[in-house]
Amino acid sequence: MPYSIPYYYTIRRALARTRVIRTLLLAFFVFNLLELQWILNRVAEADAVHHNKPRRQERIFIASVNWNNELVLRTSWNHALVDLTTRLGADNVFVSIYESGSYDNTKGALMELDAELQRLQIPRSIILSPVTHEDEINSTPGDGWISTPKGELPRRIPYLSRIRNLSLKPLHDLAEQGITFDKILFLNDVVFTASDVFELLDTNDGEYAAACSMDFSKPPKYYDTFALRDAGGHETVMQTWPYFRSSVSRGAMKYLEPVPVQSCWNGMVAMPAGPFLTIRPLRFRGIPDSLAALHLEGSECCLIHTDNPLSSRKGVYMNPLVRVGYNGDSWGAVNPATNWLSARSILQGLWINRIRRWTSTAWLKEWIVQRRIDEWAALSPSNREPGRICIINEMQVLDVYGWAHV
Repeated sequence: MPYSIPYYYTIRRALARTRVIRTLLLAFFVFNLLELQWILNRVAEADAVHHNKPRRQERIFIASVNWNNELVLRTSWNHALVDLTTRLGADNVFVSIYESGSYDNTKGALMELDAELQRLQIPRSIILSPVTHEDEINSTPGDGWISTPKGELPRRIPYLSRIRNLSLKPLHDLAEQGITFDKILFLNDVVFTASDVFELLDTNDGEYAAACSMDFSKPPKYYDTFALRDAGGHETVMQTWPYFRSSVSRGAMKYLEPVPVQSCWNGMVAMPAGPFLTIRPLRFRGIPDSLAALHLEGSECCLIHTDNPLSSRKGVYMNPLVRVGYNGDSWGAVNPATNWLSARSILQGLWINRIRRWTSTAWLKEWIVQRRIDEWAALSPSNREPGRICIINEMQVLDVYGWAHV
């Protein structure tokens, strides 16, 4: 007669398994509550920190490119820049602005800023270019152009790279005169405060190849998906907190510490000036036209980090204590930190992030791009692109009123 387990023992085993499951669920629930409380404590601590002046004496070169952003200049940016330069001190700062053919009255707003900086004796260079996007499109094709169904058109990224490099020209001119700077602060057309800048400059105790803010246009979603790559070189798994697929980046973000990433820009960036002044100076660039022709593109604000020799040694960080916005409402929605992270949004973010990591992969998307890069690299020994993490499956061209996908 075959041996059979008594019904009594079957019930006991089932009950034991149930108790184990309940214990594990309870432990996981308690862990979530403890993690939530820890993060909320960090949020409260973050809101208690305010920097009214820089923590260390450094000379800062401020670089900005402007296009069709009169509104933010007049409502916030000009005032914030004046406040920042005043607190840094005229002897410790230089402002370089390059405006590129705006259609609104950005030029007028910058002329008002120029007058105020003149009154305060802040050294500066403000270039107002008459060349519009339409002029660029109607110019003679050359490097940085690509064939499209609509004909030859200038690519967006080489154009932006050229404009950003023009904003750095005074840095090189001053260096030839023996005037140097410790750091470059790149400022987009964002709402920011001087305190934001001081916190950014102090990221990781001032030791970094680059330190970026976080930027928001439609909170709670962050804005700059094009340039941000986590510590593993991947795009974020979601546009809301805690954002990242990489456990290293995600762990730092959860506790509002400087987040190790491979690339970021996010509206406001601080970088040591040294690499921009070497014999082979660091420059903004786009990927080669022949690679872009395979329907690929990479942000100049990502490539700058893959090209920077300091990135591997000093690291690139995104600072979650510095949050800027593309208008006043966006800035206010994420400042103070309690506006940005509530108990509900934290728990929701933790679970959505887990589910997306468990149920998705970046492999297929990245494989498609990698296959095209490999095909291009096989065509010539000179076809090499160090910024592979930056490249996505898009083609972007300049448009009269901005830019467009092709």
